[in-house]
Amino acid sequence: MEIKPKKRIFIGLLVFTCLILFFLIFLLWYVPIVGLKNIHPSLPLFFTIVLAVLVFLMFSGGLLLVFTIFIGKDIFLSHKLRGIVAKVLFPFMILMGRLVGVSKEKVRQSFIELNNHLVRSNHHRTRPNKLLILLPHCIQDFDCEIKITGNVKNCKGCGKCEIKDLNELSDQYQVKIAVATGGTLARRIIVDNRPEAIVAVACELDLTSGIQDSYPIPVIGILNERPNGPCINTKVDIQKVRDAILDFLGNDP
Repeated sequence: MEIKPKKRIFIGLLVFTCLILFFLIFLLWYVPIVGLKNIHPSLPLFFTIVLAVLVFLMFSGGLLLVFTIFIGKDIFLSHKLRGIVAKVLFPFMILMGRLVGVSKEKVRQSFIELNNHLVRSNHHRTRPNKLLILLPHCIQDFDCEIKITGNVKNCKGCGKCEIKDLNELSDQYQVKIAVATGGTLARRIIVDNRPEAIVAVACELDLTSGIQDSYPIPVIGILNERPNGPCINTKVDIQKVRDAILDFLGNDP
């Protein structure tokens, strides 16, 4: 399987992080080992075993992640990898990216791509009424006077923005759809709707924070397009949204 450049960035940073952690663990083992002998003869062995287990878990987790990416299928404990990637590895990747000159935006894009791959590998299926399409308010035409944040169905379908097409997708597959003006409202929408899966459209920053906050709910993130700059008259590839819906519903197009 071909690994897309975005995912390759995350994997490269992961390898770099593991090498640094292995070096730090070696120092953590080497420096105190002589002093521990003076406390008790058995302490160096115990300390070595603990660190060996830690190294094994890191190594096996990294291999499992890479195998899941290459194979594209759910394998042993791979459904847990999303949580590790979202809660533990991603903050490290941001730091490692800064050290090697990779921008936060590229690391976030890589994280979103990797998360989507893991979600799809897990083949999570849900019912239509338990699937939520979550959109940013900036996808609505800036000059539109219709308020859709409370109810997307208020849209009159003029076609000036893609809310009309997204509403049609929602009706076609009988899935829920909502618009959020920010992270706080997005979290409230998720709590109120209690979805089993989410198709989220947003920018890199909002998607990464949303994926982290929503875990363990599986989220397929789709980056919006910003021909007019950020936060105004953004767009989205409707086919990508449709594909994500079908990934969760398990239906044929």
